[in-house]
Amino acid sequence: MAEELLLMNTPLPDEYKIVKILGIVTGLTARTRGIGGKFIAGLEGMVGGEVSAFTSEMEKARFEAIERLKQKATQLGANAVVGIDIETSEVYIGTVLVSATGTALIISPKK
Repeated sequence: MAEELLLMNTPLPDEYKIVKILGIVTGLTARTRGIGGKFIAGLEGMVGGEVSAFTSEMEKARFEAIERLKQKATQLGANAVVGIDIETSEVYIGTVLVSATGTALIISPKK
């Protein structure tokens, strides 16, 4: 069975040691809402409160960015990615970029 990839947004815990630093890995995705989603978001925006159409799309984008980061780390042979930072930015009108960045490592438990 394949070893599970450890993902953390913090530094490596003390119970592990770094065997090798493989470098920075990223996962990116750019998302936009279709015309139906924009219409629903517009209606929700008129009422006030959470715009669930956008929240749902942002959750999908976050998941996709993390999955791409995991794929790149696995391709490098990593068993951990630490210091993960997830950021969003609008890159074009109605288009949001979600990026996940971290440091790919090979780690082992301290004995």
